[in-house]
Amino acid sequence: MHSPLELTLVLLAAAVIGVVAFRMLQLPPMLGYLAVGILIGPHALGLASDSEQTRYLAEFGVVFLMFSIGLEFSLAKLRAMRRLVFGLGGMQVLCTIALTAPAAVLLSGRYHLSWQAALALGGALAMSSTAIVSKLLAERMELETAQGRNIISVLLFQDIAVVFLLIVVPALGRDPGDVMFALALAAAKIVGAFALLLFVGQKLMSRWFHMVAARRSQELFMLNLLLITLGMAALTSRLGLSMALGAFLAGMLVSETPYRHQVEDDIKPFRDVLLGLFFITIGMQLDLEVVFDHIVLVLTLLLVSLVFKFLVVTVLARLFGSSSGVAIRTGLGLAQAGEFGLVLLNQIGALKLADPALVQSILAAMLLSMLVAPFLIQWSDRIAMRFAASEWMLQSLAMTQIAARSIQTEQHIIICGFGRSGQNLARMLEREHIPYIALDLDPERVREAAASGDTVVYGDAGRSEALVAAGIHRAAAVVVTYANTPSALRALYHIHALAPRLPVIVRTVDDSDLERLQQAGATEVVPEIIEGSLMLASHALVLMGVPMRRVVRHVQDARDARYSLLRGYFHGIDDDDDMFEGDGVRLHSVPLEPGSVGVGRVLGSLGLEQMGVSVPVVRRQGVRTLDPTPDMVLQENDILVLRGRPEALEGAVRRLGER
Repeated sequence: MHSPLELTLVLLAAAVIGVVAFRMLQLPPMLGYLAVGILIGPHALGLASDSEQTRYLAEFGVVFLMFSIGLEFSLAKLRAMRRLVFGLGGMQVLCTIALTAPAAVLLSGRYHLSWQAALALGGALAMSSTAIVSKLLAERMELETAQGRNIISVLLFQDIAVVFLLIVVPALGRDPGDVMFALALAAAKIVGAFALLLFVGQKLMSRWFHMVAARRSQELFMLNLLLITLGMAALTSRLGLSMALGAFLAGMLVSETPYRHQVEDDIKPFRDVLLGLFFITIGMQLDLEVVFDHIVLVLTLLLVSLVFKFLVVTVLARLFGSSSGVAIRTGLGLAQAGEFGLVLLNQIGALKLADPALVQSILAAMLLSMLVAPFLIQWSDRIAMRFAASEWMLQSLAMTQIAARSIQTEQHIIICGFGRSGQNLARMLEREHIPYIALDLDPERVREAAASGDTVVYGDAGRSEALVAAGIHRAAAVVVTYANTPSALRALYHIHALAPRLPVIVRTVDDSDLERLQQAGATEVVPEIIEGSLMLASHALVLMGVPMRRVVRHVQDARDARYSLLRGYFHGIDDDDDMFEGDGVRLHSVPLEPGSVGVGRVLGSLGLEQMGVSVPVVRRQGVRTLDPTPDMVLQENDILVLRGRPEALEGAVRRLGER
């Protein structure tokens, strides 16, 4: 029996090793978590036990994930999606349960399955993995795509349906009146929870967050965020609903406030770490001995369940108006089993509704399907293009539309993203009679902008086909206008592969990802916060009577130096725009105490540059020396202003403090 500390260390070490290995193999990190869970679990090496406490802690990973997904939605969007949530989602659950009965008849001769067991197994099979699928969609930037909306809608209904299933399964075999009463009570709880959270909570959330943020304390903001997330999860749990559903509703309420972006950044560390623990606990449940002893049955159940759910979801998605390609992607995204399905299967085993060997084989097949899920989603585009004839036509039509708008243009600008920044850029280009073509993934925005005469088409700048159709080989430059680093990196990869010498300008929020974007091939990176400070400073200098030529030179010097002259700031709790910034470049003042290692030595001999730290200012007896030379001799009580990232600054401070 491991102590809590030893168990935590085993899990952390396994997670690090697994993620590093799978990253080196260019496979999803999620597979690394699942694989190490199988390896260290009680059915393999036995280094960690699949205890109730571990699973309960890991469940918080799903809670924070659903909260993050809720941030992407709004109440208006949920109302607009009610047809998919209750229509497509409801039909998926009902059809899966109903069609499981014939399969139960085929197995009843050998495993003595009753209708109660068939109903329970159908409910377990109907569930898909919210944690796995939602995380993969978020990483692939597909939450807002047609298949992403279909998948999230079905997953939301499954989270609601599991409340009824968790009541029905234990009640099977009891008096039907008791079951109906329990279901009516569950329905009342769900309606009450939605009414309380969506109508009362909506009015209170924005005011409460504004009051907390006004205190200008990052610690208080973080505590409040945890209170809201876990408090909503606990409330729905007390009402007999899933914690994940409460967290999702909490995320939707916060999405209506102006603080959603800060909240999203702050919640990521908790979400990712706990999700990793969740996937490890899922892997721990797989008994390899069962897999090998019943290999034929397990593989048969795996293949049949994947194909069955894929067909059910794909057909229903088509009936609800999705194209063939979107329907296939939706089916592949929901074909695997889910964490709530595992909970239902555990209930089936505990109630002895099915043969224990069959339950273990089904459990193994469900866990293997969760291992296969990342590959199915990763290959969904290829599979859809292979089996959906209309998908080729739709993709070809989209590429043809892009090519038709760009075929007669040369030396034009390709604008990736036609939001506010992209539209402002397009207006300025029009005034200078410079041709452009914009790519955007919002169909409504594309429709309205194209109707007004803008040269904008529906297309993904992260796909090489769209860039080729936009005439990247004839273009003069590319401008990435959305401040999303993962999406910008994907676009830069394809741009660099197609036209390595083409200038690319990328927009970003601050300077934290500046080096990554430059290394990926960006010619210029424009950090909004620094550019805003440049404009603010230039206006102030002009008002103070500084000649415009000198002001322009200062601004140009900063830009020519790739903003290195302005990078870094003295961090404080009363920062506004930067209060929630992570580990960007900072400034830190360090006095040279008598006897310290730097006294009497030249600045360049301290090796600070090798540590990633520069010294933009040295203050001596009240006199500031800007950009000191490396041969400057340091004296006692000099104050060195260090510039670098937090970890580099810590090392530099330790070096300067040596005696």
